[in-house]
Amino acid sequence: MTVALRYAARSDVGLVRSNNQDSAYAGPHLLMVADGMGGHAGGDVASSVAVAAFAPLDGESHGSDDALDQLEAALADAREEIIQRSETDPELAGMGTTVVAILRAGNKLAMVHLGDSRGYLMRDKVLTQVTTDHTFVQHLVDIGRITPAEAEVHPQRSVVMRVLGDFDPDVAPDLSVREARPGDRWLLCSDGLSGFVSAETIEETMATIDDVDTCADRLVQLALRAGGGDNITVVLADVVELDDVADGAGPTTHASVVGAAALTRNDPTSADESPAARAANLTKQEEPGPLEEELEDEPEPRRRWRLLVAWVVGVLVVVGAIGATVAWLNTQYYVGVDDGEITIFRGVPQTLGPIDLSSPIEHSGTQVDDLRSAYLRERVLQTIQAGSLDDARAQVDMLQDDTSS
Repeated sequence: MTVALRYAARSDVGLVRSNNQDSAYAGPHLLMVADGMGGHAGGDVASSVAVAAFAPLDGESHGSDDALDQLEAALADAREEIIQRSETDPELAGMGTTVVAILRAGNKLAMVHLGDSRGYLMRDKVLTQVTTDHTFVQHLVDIGRITPAEAEVHPQRSVVMRVLGDFDPDVAPDLSVREARPGDRWLLCSDGLSGFVSAETIEETMATIDDVDTCADRLVQLALRAGGGDNITVVLADVVELDDVADGAGPTTHASVVGAAALTRNDPTSADESPAARAANLTKQEEPGPLEEELEDEPEPRRRWRLLVAWVVGVLVVVGAIGATVAWLNTQYYVGVDDGEITIFRGVPQTLGPIDLSSPIEHSGTQVDDLRSAYLRERVLQTIQAGSLDDARAQVDMLQDDTSS
């Protein structure tokens, strides 16, 4: 029996982040997602470096005996490049990225995992998470402090403890090998999906939408409708048997690169109409409509009257949209830095022209430079989203536990 992969890759900047720091690759032999971190520049650089290091593995078939060695070698190459870039450009210091990658070796799938980007396997319509998050809350689960259900909604669930970066050269990845069974569906994703869409909803979507492209698009839209608070990246792949494929349902043969590593990295969000999308769209400059051209041939009094009515309606629409946006912004919180101090903000970390869409509401009294972990310093400088004010306060408590005092 000979198997192959039918796959799709998608990445969206989301509704809050100003740039896409995720990168992903999907090819006949390699599937990969990398979620970068380390500030506006560092995150996209780190994830792009990771994809560039792994992409050559897609160029040829691999034996199952050496697939894991090749994944480890690619990881080491990516780490070396990240360290070199950080040394060359001090502004990139502290950058890092998660990595979850699958390398097909015949009828086996070798996997490497580091961070909180996830790998899921759907077999017989049942979804199983096959990776274990390298996060603070997963550590709490492992030692019995909280349950897996509590971990899914814990305010510190996005705080990663193991990543590929320039600040921890000895970090060890998880490595495994599994059978590539026809009928299986694999999902690799950043926490922009898993952190906003429940496992039950992901399972239902993957079980009911057969086409990989349509299903990948749907998963991205679900995350956007849930708020789109982070970059969203999805790689979806079906294992197919080459001797038993229907016409037009064979394996995919072309490679796909999405996110920060792609030429389309600056594409706007693909969000459809939703309250969160409409609020986010107010931060974007819109082109004026062609109303004046349409009225050019009408008599002057009628043209002035219609323009006045259109102007009044436009003002009312904008005022209503602004009101809805202000109400939405007042429900958003994140932890960032204000004058060097770890601070809770209300709103989103963006601007609308000269207007800040957030404001500091609680200062912690703790300086960001007092954090012992280089990763946590970079994480809070990048800002950490919170589901509520209580969640933001809990995140500050966790950060203060890491101080040297």
